[in-house]
Amino acid sequence: MALKIISAGPITTVQDQGRTATQSSGFSVSGVMDFDAAGVANLLVGNDLDDAVVESSLQGPTLTFTQSSHFAITGATANLKLNGQPINAYRSYFAHRGDQLVVGHYSSGRFGYLAVTGGIQVPIVMGSRSTSLKYHLGGYDGRQLQSGDVLQTIRDEVDDHQFQQATPYSYVSDAVAHIRVTAGPQYQDFPEQYRQQFVQHTFEMSQQSDRMGARLHGTPIDTSDVAEMLSEGTVFGGIQIPNDGQPIVLLADRQTTGGYPVIGVVARVDLPKLVQLSPGQQIRFQWISTAQSQDYYRQNYGSSTAIKQVHHFKKLADLDRGPANRIALLFDD
Repeated sequence: MALKIISAGPITTVQDQGRTATQSSGFSVSGVMDFDAAGVANLLVGNDLDDAVVESSLQGPTLTFTQSSHFAITGATANLKLNGQPINAYRSYFAHRGDQLVVGHYSSGRFGYLAVTGGIQVPIVMGSRSTSLKYHLGGYDGRQLQSGDVLQTIRDEVDDHQFQQATPYSYVSDAVAHIRVTAGPQYQDFPEQYRQQFVQHTFEMSQQSDRMGARLHGTPIDTSDVAEMLSEGTVFGGIQIPNDGQPIVLLADRQTTGGYPVIGVVARVDLPKLVQLSPGQQIRFQWISTAQSQDYYRQNYGSSTAIKQVHHFKKLADLDRGPANRIALLFDD
């Protein structure tokens, strides 16, 4: 055993990078919403980028460590406490068996991540440990975490890990969030005036936003001149324009195919920013080329090395707790 859930929060699941090879078979990709925050959490505790983490929305979990482990919390901002004492996000800690971690309500951002050394050990289903709530598939019995659930992890070797900290992602603090987009598959089908309207007008993140998609409100984009189309595969960040003209940004739990025209696709480098926006946040889009989008992604997320450089990873001055940690291991299961 490793983690016992005391209180899960409203929407808390186990996620990794998702089922990237199953969409053609009709199963949604799922996976983490904010791949940047999840990746940083994993790297802080010495994991691979695709190791499974605990993702929570609106409010984080309260849990007890039933086995000693290093851990890190990233993503949305919350009051974090270990055994009643405040701790910081974006740095690694060591929890002993019996320690209690509390992640409070998120005051900014929407999704938070907890990584432990070795990753969350739920069964691999169709190549991923991610939870798909729509299909009741993967994760912890295909559902949200609940009070009393126990998550397995790999036994942590205390002396093999160096404590680290990182700089948080600079989520939006401006009145208007600027999100870069590339041309979508139906970009040319929209008259030029509507392609310009799309980036010249401001939209607002609506309350109707979840892991499937984010609905935006603003001046409607006219689709009357866009030819009807057959359903086609969807992508994370694809921006559909339905008949009412109000954009929908497709997210992790999106449907596998869709029949609405896609005017643009959020540049992957800006997906972490977009998924963390709260209802009411103002958004303005900016066209960039596919080549620019690819370059920005490589520079920021193309490798573990790039992520560590962007987030300014550094080792912390480590207090000599080796003897105490080795004693704690003797009492672990």
